[in-house]
Amino acid sequence: MSLHRILNLALDSDQDVVAVRQRARQVSELLGFSQQDQVRIATAVSEIARAACHQGSGGRAAFLLGRNLGRLHLEVTIHPGMGARHSPGPAALDEGFSRTLPELALISAHRLMDSCEVEPEQGAVTAVTMRKALPPHVMIDSARLAEMSTRLAGSPVSNTLQELEQQNHELLATLAELRERQEDLLSLTRELEDTNRGIVALYAEIEDKAERLRRADEMKSRFLSNTSHELRTPLSSIRALAQLLLDRMDGDLTGEQERQVQFIAKAANDLSDLVNDLLDLAKIEAGKVDVQLAPVVVDNLFRALKGMMRPLVDEGRVELVFEPSEFTDAFDSDEGKISQILRNFISNALKFTERGEVRVSASYDAQQDTIAFAVVDTGIGISPDNLQLIFEEFSQIEHPLQRRSKGTGLGLPLCRKLAELLHGRVDVASTVGAGSTFTLTLPRRMPEHDLQPSLDGTES
Repeated sequence: MSLHRILNLALDSDQDVVAVRQRARQVSELLGFSQQDQVRIATAVSEIARAACHQGSGGRAAFLLGRNLGRLHLEVTIHPGMGARHSPGPAALDEGFSRTLPELALISAHRLMDSCEVEPEQGAVTAVTMRKALPPHVMIDSARLAEMSTRLAGSPVSNTLQELEQQNHELLATLAELRERQEDLLSLTRELEDTNRGIVALYAEIEDKAERLRRADEMKSRFLSNTSHELRTPLSSIRALAQLLLDRMDGDLTGEQERQVQFIAKAANDLSDLVNDLLDLAKIEAGKVDVQLAPVVVDNLFRALKGMMRPLVDEGRVELVFEPSEFTDAFDSDEGKISQILRNFISNALKFTERGEVRVSASYDAQQDTIAFAVVDTGIGISPDNLQLIFEEFSQIEHPLQRRSKGTGLGLPLCRKLAELLHGRVDVASTVGAGSTFTLTLPRRMPEHDLQPSLDGTES
């Protein structure tokens, strides 16, 4: 660390302390410090100098310009006179300065300067070195140092009264700045209070809207449940009567009559499917669906699905393939709900596959301890923009095949909710024109809290 001497001053009397304070302010001004930093430096130096002067005569103050790690700094060292009281010994050097100089002066210097160090000198007398880094934009060279020395030499030292007036001016400026900052702080406080009131009001509004949405959701679920129950009985009657007519139980039918009755039966069946889906959704949202846990064997599940889905297969155009599963162990889950989800996947795959195959498989992930059921088709596929839309209630994608085989728009949303009920998930990957893959992933073991029956005892 290189040092360049700027100024040396004697410290023998109170008038010398005034001179040191004035020179500290002048030096800091010439070095480009701000007005506030000039006051800080002058105050710190004068406090240490005053304390040193009161401890004994023969002291001195040294002003130097230093460079450390490429950064210029002002360094001021106050050397107490030889008449100062000595520290007790090396072990007490850390607190020796507080014995030879007032402790408050040292504390003030620590706060006002970048660093303040107590250094031992001959005879255990302690000196104080204070440092303050120059502003980054200030450049000092030898010519500038010579100019500073000339200006300092030509600048007379003010008397005590003038220095007191200067200190009063600085104090008033500091008080004005403090008042301005207090006003800014009060303004910010008021602004924060207004913001907090707005946030509290916003939270109250959000909570109110959330409560309204919750009530509306409960009313929707109750309406769907009640309506579905009320529609089931007349629909069952319509389906039964239509089947009686088609079975010729009340006499023969003409060709046109048979066709019209078939329309009635199909419409009743479609409406019955919609009612069943609505009822299932309402029960899930109301938390009134039990998970009937039992050991599930993949091969047994596939055999049952194959028998149920065979009538839907267009022989000669589409092939339904159930791959043998390598996972032969039983796992704990609700076979009825798994079957309902897979039936929906397979039904959709057959509906939107004009030629090719629909392949059903199951695989086990030992690392995740999960079973994944995949239904892969070679159908029309789904565009990326619609991959989330298909899981929204009553949402359907426009397509000629969709118009030919209309659905309820509730199947896939119901599948996702049933999967979540089983602590699983439904994923889809698709390419337009190449087909889709729907995957149901389930844990091999259900969480412990789901092994208990639900409190309402409602059947699913």
